[in-house]
Amino acid sequence: MSEPTEESIRAEVSAWLKANWNPDLDLVQWRSLLADTGWGMPSWPKEWYGKGLPASLASAVQDEFRRIGAIGVARSGVRLLAAGTLLEHGSDALKKKFLRRILTGEDNWCQLFSEPGSGSDLAGAMTRADLKDGKWIINGQKVWTSGAHHAQYGLLLARTDWNVPKHQGLSYFIIEMEKPGVQVQPLRQMNGHATFNQVFFTDAVVPEENLVGSLGEGWKVATTTLMHERRLAADGIITGLPGKGGKQTGKAYEQERTETAKVNELYKWYPQRAGRPDLVIERAKAAGKNNDPVVRQEIAKLLTMNRAAQWTAKRARAAAQLGRVPGPEGSLGKLVGSHVARASAYVHTLINDADAMLTGEDSPMKGLIAEILVSTPAASIAGGTDEIQRNIISERVLGMPKEPVTGLDRPYKDVPKNTVS
Repeated sequence: MSEPTEESIRAEVSAWLKANWNPDLDLVQWRSLLADTGWGMPSWPKEWYGKGLPASLASAVQDEFRRIGAIGVARSGVRLLAAGTLLEHGSDALKKKFLRRILTGEDNWCQLFSEPGSGSDLAGAMTRADLKDGKWIINGQKVWTSGAHHAQYGLLLARTDWNVPKHQGLSYFIIEMEKPGVQVQPLRQMNGHATFNQVFFTDAVVPEENLVGSLGEGWKVATTTLMHERRLAADGIITGLPGKGGKQTGKAYEQERTETAKVNELYKWYPQRAGRPDLVIERAKAAGKNNDPVVRQEIAKLLTMNRAAQWTAKRARAAAQLGRVPGPEGSLGKLVGSHVARASAYVHTLINDADAMLTGEDSPMKGLIAEILVSTPAASIAGGTDEIQRNIISERVLGMPKEPVTGLDRPYKDVPKNTVS
């Protein structure tokens, strides 16, 4: 049997969509059909709701979906991180239980990694998981958890062994968020939004079979999740594949618009977090600064850096299309994105002067510029701080000596730790 070509795959998916796409279907019903036929995630293995196609051909499938305006599988939030992690490390039982519902969008997910006392040192997690009578009992606290107040399931990193070095004593679980012992409290940000949460676990129960990977392999599994996260962040993916626009009629379109609006409400400040370099020329003209030589020079520097960041994101996409494991492009893209955000905030301030701090109807862009200024610091923190990205790049890309770290050869119980009073 001959290998499929891009032309043959385009013809096949086009014919299939012509025969099956119906915008009057229920959204979950349509996505279930996509999952069961493999057209929703064609690069996934055939036995797990895919077609086993190389990523380069899978992108051609998406092109055909876009061409006719057909809705794709659910892609928003942490879903793709959960799916990518389960495909690589999950048991067959976990894949069977969760992957299909991830594609249909029936479940929302969150990522439970960061803790108050460990910051970006994810391996320093203090949340504990103790096996009792065939169940894992979870106690501890997580913080900066996006969307936890809407999630049915969480990706949880917890400590299962205190008698080994810290990286070896972690395990990775799927936890139900709407169960006793799990308390979610939204965190109000200085830009007025509440995307993040702190989550408290008090004797929360996780079934033994919800362990992802082997016991003590939590760091390895979490690294997979983070690599997927950095690639998606560098690629700018927040919401799903929305078809050709927002004017189409039909039940599936209406339900997708409702779903997208709910997702975007949580993340609507994310463009401001990235600094909005797309607005600087418009704002310079509106403020009469477009002929100021200093402003023009700073705008040129910013837009040059932003274009370089876009090229780095394209490199990451190209690597994904070739089926490569997520590599340094994610960290490079994440770091340069932070630089773009800070440079954007500087340029917006240069253009708008003190008015950049104003909010309200009569302020620059009705307060949008002020929101940019208070949102951009998040770009250097979320998804791994700039310092973490620099360490990754220096050690794994440039081959520089690793940063000295103490306590890695001692049981974690004997290592001094940060505490929260």
